Amino acid sequence: MPPEPNYSSWFESIANPNERYKIDEVVYTDTEGGLLQVSHDIEALRQSPPEKWRRLFDERSHKTVWPFGSGVWGKKELVLPNISNKNIVSMYEGHTNLFWAERYGRQLGIEDLWIKLCGNTHTGSFKDLGMTVLISMVKEMLDRGRDIPAVACASTGDTSAALAAYAAAANIPAIVFLPRGKISVAQLIQPIANGAIVFALDTDFDGCMEIVKEVADKDGIYLANSMNSLRIEGQKTVAIEIVQQFDWNPPDWIVIPGGNLGNVSALAKGLDILIELGIIEKKPRIVCAQAHNANPLYKAYLRDFEVFEPMAAGTTLASAIQIGNPVSYEKAVDALRRYDGIVEEASEEELVEASVRADRTGLFNCPHTGVALAATEKLVDREIIRPGDRVVIISTAHGLKFVESKVKYHEMRLDNIDSKWANPEISLPADYGLVRDRMLREIDSRFKGNVR
Repeated sequence: MPPEPNYSSWFESIANPNERYKIDEVVYTDTEGGLLQVSHDIEALRQSPPEKWRRLFDERSHKTVWPFGSGVWGKKELVLPNISNKNIVSMYEGHTNLFWAERYGRQLGIEDLWIKLCGNTHTGSFKDLGMTVLISMVKEMLDRGRDIPAVACASTGDTSAALAAYAAAANIPAIVFLPRGKISVAQLIQPIANGAIVFALDTDFDGCMEIVKEVADKDGIYLANSMNSLRIEGQKTVAIEIVQQFDWNPPDWIVIPGGNLGNVSALAKGLDILIELGIIEKKPRIVCAQAHNANPLYKAYLRDFEVFEPMAAGTTLASAIQIGNPVSYEKAVDALRRYDGIVEEASEEELVEASVRADRTGLFNCPHTGVALAATEKLVDREIIRPGDRVVIISTAHGLKFVESKVKYHEMRLDNIDSKWANPEISLPADYGLVRDRMLREIDSRFKGNVR
């Protein structure tokens, strides 16, 4: 059971902390149009010492006592303490594994490289962490008598999958707006299969975002994108989980792909509350990795964030971060400044080749993780990340959602990519002699002198 029963949380304006709203109000921005955040009664939380929190979270981890076995709801007091357990909609999200990328790290010259496999979750991406909180709060609001006809999001794939799954579990209508022809088949079929109302619009993500904001404003549809700060509360637990998996010792670096940038601010928010409660003292550095064709944060970073210019995002294989006007830009800049952050970019060739190289060491990366891998490689090459540093790269989604680009790469059909690591299938007659001769040649050419 929780160590204290009377914790509370509320919405608060980032620009004006005196502007507050109840946690069950339908509100997304402050009176000036700025984003909100969920704030907590830190003084009440501090009544329990750090070691008590660590012990509580460790005791709950991976257990079946509802709902605390979830990686998110095991930290309920730090996420959404005001909600009734009966209204929590959970698929026991979180608890995704840290993969020690020993062989890949050795190739890069990093001894302590880890990949946080957030794609190993119910709908295959880290978006589950935020959606369990948002949909649970919607269920709570409905239970309190609020009129919410449906929940909606704009998406480049992963958000829509998470929304559709959690809404289906809660029996709440879900609506998703997708840019037509710009997401993978695997991502498209997820909300369709879960019964969401799916609109494929002739626009990009930013155009879909404008539509969903209109239906939220004019039709009372509840907004489920990351500008809704309930999402950030769930997503921040990835930072808490990473630290917990290292026995409450933070890494030196956390590298995360960035598109709409809610994930960057969420990462910092998770670290913030650990520091505020004295659970950790050390601050990791945060790296946000962007695709070159959708890199407004990177361009702003080059100007010390003094100028921000939204852009029309170009086509990138990292389609989930193909966003030119990120909603959470200001939050992300604040997070990067406070965590001595770096923004790096990756070209299409760089993100593909980094992903392929990592795949050949046992991973199976989505292209967004490829952006983070390529950024990490660049920082290692520049000796910013040092050989003895502990580095965690956040893999945001499962590679199985993006098999089309992988197939094209290995068939050497990916536009403007050399496919130097291509590994196409070998077609032969079913003749033992032919197969044996080719097999031995391949072993010799590929693995002779391999350093294991």
